[in-house]
Amino acid sequence: MAGSKAVQKEVKEFMTGLKRRNPHEGEFHQAVQELVETVMPYYLDHDQFRKWRILERMTEPDRVVMFRVTWSDDTGTIRANKAWRVQFNNAIGPYKGGMRFHPSVTLSVLKFLGFEQCFKNALTGLPMGGAKGGSNFNPKGRSDLEIMRFCHSLMTELFRHIGESKDVPAGDIGVGAREIGYMFGQYKRLENNFVGVLTGKGLEYGGSLIRKEATGYGTVYFAQNMLNHIDDSVEGKDVVVSGSGNVATYAIEKVLHYGGKPLTASDSGGSIYDPDGIDEEKLEFIKQLKEVRRGRISEYAEKYSSAKYLEGKRPWGVKCDIALPCATQNELNADDAKELIDNGVRVVAEGANMPSTLEAVHHFLDAGVLFGPAKAANAGGVAVSGLEQSQNSLRISWDAEEVDGRLQNIMKDIHAKCVKYGEGDGKVNYVAGANIAGFEKVAAAMVAYGVV
Repeated sequence: MAGSKAVQKEVKEFMTGLKRRNPHEGEFHQAVQELVETVMPYYLDHDQFRKWRILERMTEPDRVVMFRVTWSDDTGTIRANKAWRVQFNNAIGPYKGGMRFHPSVTLSVLKFLGFEQCFKNALTGLPMGGAKGGSNFNPKGRSDLEIMRFCHSLMTELFRHIGESKDVPAGDIGVGAREIGYMFGQYKRLENNFVGVLTGKGLEYGGSLIRKEATGYGTVYFAQNMLNHIDDSVEGKDVVVSGSGNVATYAIEKVLHYGGKPLTASDSGGSIYDPDGIDEEKLEFIKQLKEVRRGRISEYAEKYSSAKYLEGKRPWGVKCDIALPCATQNELNADDAKELIDNGVRVVAEGANMPSTLEAVHHFLDAGVLFGPAKAANAGGVAVSGLEQSQNSLRISWDAEEVDGRLQNIMKDIHAKCVKYGEGDGKVNYVAGANIAGFEKVAAAMVAYGVV
């Protein structure tokens, strides 16, 4: 193993070069730093990867497609947005990754997401490369017809860059079944071809059961695997969850299935804390509130007297055994991590993409917290997307039990890979394990191809 000083020097030099080549892309820098810190010793000890300069090549996307999306709103006003598709790496399969519609979408955000996707997809064991895309379009407050016109316009350009054996986008923040339906309809019209080019589709036209639940369920499956590894379980544990979208609500649902006690949920306005726990009835209220009425989480505290509304606050100040950040990137910082540690947290599993800052991750690891990084704990969603691709290719449809069973096995296998590459001195560093396992698979494929 390369010495720690040599590793630190290599990491510093590598990151200096990457930042110089990719200026003003903070999210992307963070994602690469997190991987390089743990992978560098492994990289330095494997001459075949150094010889072919795999790390340098791996941190540059294969291509970035940027285009304008022009559409008209309901008043007839012409609007224009930016959109991108970052096709990062297809060494182990067709590009795979979601499309995100949100004002915060930038090239830096999409590059970080696409980069993470490469290793997350590799961990699933399915033949999927890494990509990400999206637009700074905000669907909030827009009518169905406005969203349809935007999606049709976007697909009129995007269709030429994707395909069932080339690049298979999915949903992400701001892109649900409605948006996928509009995009798939336009793709089908333009190509005159019915193929599984998008995942997250409706069940009526090729979608998969358990897709909506997959990321949240997968996050809890991974937490359960981490606890099972030390002869423990989610049962009886107090759990704090951030967010109130699909990932958060289905993480809460699976915590209930395992006998845990979920205490919190949140949105951009603040958090609710219910010391009595969020039961099945209360969870159904949240689902209706957010999925149907698109209301604010503060309404939960108005309905249930047992709950408190923490305006403008995230739920990390609540005492807990398990924390599941399921909202968005960098929602949990170093101070939050310290507070969670002081309040007795034992397990953190990331349901969102890179929800913890680098400093927060270091605090958790130093404190001996079982920390499941997003590329492992968040992989359930893309795993079921991959299963949807398989069903489309085979022209079959598996039942919910079949898909969920496959998801559980995939998450168990991801955990085993993390243990294999991250175990030392009787403990498991899941960050190192996930990074090295994902890197090794993609790197080996790249070496096999030579210089391409």
